[in-house]
Amino acid sequence: MWYPMTSGGREAALWLAAQPADEAKPAGGAALDQIIIASGGAGLLTAVLLVLGWGHRTGKITLLGRLAALAERGPGRGLPGWAALPATVSLLSLVTALLGMYWDISLHISHGRDEGPLANIAHYPILIGLFGIFTAGVLAMALPKGERPGRAAVRITRDWYAPAGGVLLAGAGFYALLGFPLDDVWHRIFGQDVTLWGPTHLMLIGGAGLSLIAMMILEREGRRAWTGPAADRPAGIVRYVRRGMHAGGLLIGLSVFQAEYDFGVPQFRLVHQPLLIALAAGCALVAARLWVGRGGALFAVAFYMLIRGGVSVLVGPVVIGELWAAVPLYFAEALCVEIAALALARRPLALGAVSGVLIGTAGFGAEYAWTQAVFRLPWTGDILVEGMLMAVAGGVAGGLCGAMLAEGLEGRLPRPAVARTAFALSIAAVAAAVANGLVIDVPRNVQATVALTDVRGGEAGRTAHARITFSPAGALDDPAWIAITGWQGQGLHVEPLIEEGEGVYRTSAPMPLHGDWKTLIRVHDGRALAGVPIYLPADPAIGARELAAPASFTRDVQSEKRILQRELKSDVPGWLWLACSSVVLFCTLVLILALGWGTARIARRLPDEPAAESAGAPEKVAT
Repeated sequence: MWYPMTSGGREAALWLAAQPADEAKPAGGAALDQIIIASGGAGLLTAVLLVLGWGHRTGKITLLGRLAALAERGPGRGLPGWAALPATVSLLSLVTALLGMYWDISLHISHGRDEGPLANIAHYPILIGLFGIFTAGVLAMALPKGERPGRAAVRITRDWYAPAGGVLLAGAGFYALLGFPLDDVWHRIFGQDVTLWGPTHLMLIGGAGLSLIAMMILEREGRRAWTGPAADRPAGIVRYVRRGMHAGGLLIGLSVFQAEYDFGVPQFRLVHQPLLIALAAGCALVAARLWVGRGGALFAVAFYMLIRGGVSVLVGPVVIGELWAAVPLYFAEALCVEIAALALARRPLALGAVSGVLIGTAGFGAEYAWTQAVFRLPWTGDILVEGMLMAVAGGVAGGLCGAMLAEGLEGRLPRPAVARTAFALSIAAVAAAVANGLVIDVPRNVQATVALTDVRGGEAGRTAHARITFSPAGALDDPAWIAITGWQGQGLHVEPLIEEGEGVYRTSAPMPLHGDWKTLIRVHDGRALAGVPIYLPADPAIGARELAAPASFTRDVQSEKRILQRELKSDVPGWLWLACSSVVLFCTLVLILALGWGTARIARRLPDEPAAESAGAPEKVAT
């Protein structure tokens, strides 16, 4: 734990104005010309999409109809064209967006700010992928013509009905796309918050990840509405694989929130990682077991490892040449769900709760061991109790939501009072756990004395070993991590320090102290997230001078956010940040509630009864 002592003066020179602004890498919003080009491109693509949709519905353009028929005979076999084509488009789009997101995160960690949205190559697959998700939803809405696509369809006009899954898919895609222009506005107001968990960044991730639920709903509507001959009905294995891919995709989408931990540069407490892993596992794997069938949870994890692991390989040093992102294992969690289902498969909510407990305990233990082998910042005993409690909370909440999702898709949702209560309690539990993880302390009156021993200098760039002594000696009490982090200097350097004695640590590898590298000591001890800057380059765009690294110096332990997010503006009123964050939170809750509404609508309009199969056939609509 942290103990106070008399403080030395904080180095104010770090934040003083120095030089004119650097136009190459702006610290606020993008350049106006890039905004105009990006907005124009987005407007053009949207216009093309609207023209195709209008042409299809008026009969003047037949392209969409031909593509839908082709998809119905190919990868979407067993689904009507209005579900088959969007399913294919959305799957390809999600993989494209996933590649772009991890590529973009890697670039920002290793290179820092970019020169603008069009100067970052990774933004293109993100934009293409997110627009593809939105396009898939619009296609699902536009394609049904002269028919009502199932009893769960939503009425648009007098004779135009759209599948509920298509409406939700378009909404999720639009929500994600909206994060791009809002991100620029956010940076203009607050500066560059170089963290994955920035509110507008979460919009991009959340919209893409949660679109999988809309895709699941659309699959259910399509399967019930399909009226092809019995001989053309796909074999059961096709449905098993298709649903397993959807569940695995949901696991991928929910796991993207962990990306900072995957790369080894988390800016939030370590207890959030087991919470997020358990939440993703509980929701996706319980839904997989109930919706896909026996072995569904294991199949979903296998698909997750194929896609998510493949993205790490593509982005990493072997192909694209950027940073490697570790991958949570999830196989132990899948086994927990499968074992629990042997006794509780017919009691979905009980299965969700029990699976959540197993995920939060046995699954936590398995991931604890896995992090020791593959993660840059492995879990430690510092988070053992709180981390497991957070994992249990996330696992149970996710398990209940996953159970209700699967039961809703199969038309067996519990009575409204039970379903709404379980859903509300799950959301509240996750919110409370996240809020608990966000409560941090900034240590006061603690200093670090650093002695550097140069290893290399000259044109190759300076590197050095360090010996760090904290004062007072008992300031650290078995921290979750104490490490050297160097980033945004054309690479990433994360190195846990070696303890020599009480309050005394040393490096095991030389750290970079040159160029654009930002190198600091990071300490996570209980609720304390703190840092000590060692070397920071000059940043004229934010008016910061270089913080040099002499052979020996003593500096205060301070909030690491001031170091990791140097670009944040310090003169913005707190109420403005709270108001803007509240707007994003409200929009997120609207999306989540809309997906819950869609699941309930499917359960109510398409009940799991043999006689209802014929009722799900398309109903002709007067034209």
